[in-house]
Amino acid sequence: MGTIRLGTCSWKYPSWEGLVYSSREPADFLAEYAAKHDAVEVDQWFWSLGKGGKAALPRPETVRDYDAATPPGFRFVAKCPNALTLTRPYARSGGGEPNPRFLDPSLALAWVEALGPLLPKVGLHVLQFEYLNKEKMPGGRAEFLDRLGPFLEALPADLPWAVEIRNPRWFDSGWLDFLRERRAAPVFLQGYWMDDAEPSLRLAAGRLDPKGPPACLRLHGEDREGMEERTGEDWSRIVRPKDGELERLVPAARALADTVSSGIEAAEGIGLFLNINNHYEGSAPITLGKVQALLSA
Repeated sequence: MGTIRLGTCSWKYPSWEGLVYSSREPADFLAEYAAKHDAVEVDQWFWSLGKGGKAALPRPETVRDYDAATPPGFRFVAKCPNALTLTRPYARSGGGEPNPRFLDPSLALAWVEALGPLLPKVGLHVLQFEYLNKEKMPGGRAEFLDRLGPFLEALPADLPWAVEIRNPRWFDSGWLDFLRERRAAPVFLQGYWMDDAEPSLRLAAGRLDPKGPPACLRLHGEDREGMEERTGEDWSRIVRPKDGELERLVPAARALADTVSSGIEAAEGIGLFLNINNHYEGSAPITLGKVQALLSA
């Protein structure tokens, strides 16, 4: 039976005092987090694209610190540099210089090398794409797949890769088959421009490679700025409960995980990573507790 590995999206939030941390400023946020949870999404390395196509990579000292702060069984869902996934810098709806590092296999290999000692703890390398409109991808889905396919095939096959798209009409059985053929997993996103994730989770059950990488469900929410204003960035309480939505999504996620066992981590049998953002309900740790209760039930 496949299993779900739960985690939050990032971890350094002083307002999680009492929920995760012993104080608002613990000596090591990640070490205290890892004492309670066994997975987390790390997105700090996503924000990498600089001027002229320059791309920042993880600093060796940060990689060493994260490795030292976590036990061997801990897993990171690491978002790959956006220098790989942006067609051009943000705020450029059209025109401007294209990103020369878009889907560059050499940059992906440099990313893998930079992770060094942390690499065994990376349970999933996520390639997150923005909404690809006609200005950014003139040929639409066909052009995107034509460009993405060779890139995925050039990646190290022994590492777990997953792809997140934000074009809801592109997420169908053809997309799932495309990823499976290239030993990549889908990312299901609840929020932003995507349709409700439950039908996609149901669609994917039985379609994913049981020897491929685990899939990922990200509970992100649809109103980032509104949630930040509403909470004052105090992420210690639920401000927009979504119990009914969770009661639909969690069984669908469980059904998918039960059909998938990870070939990369077969001993642990991870079928799905489920990552929760503060912006989803207002407090990722409290939402995580709700998901745990639903899984137990």
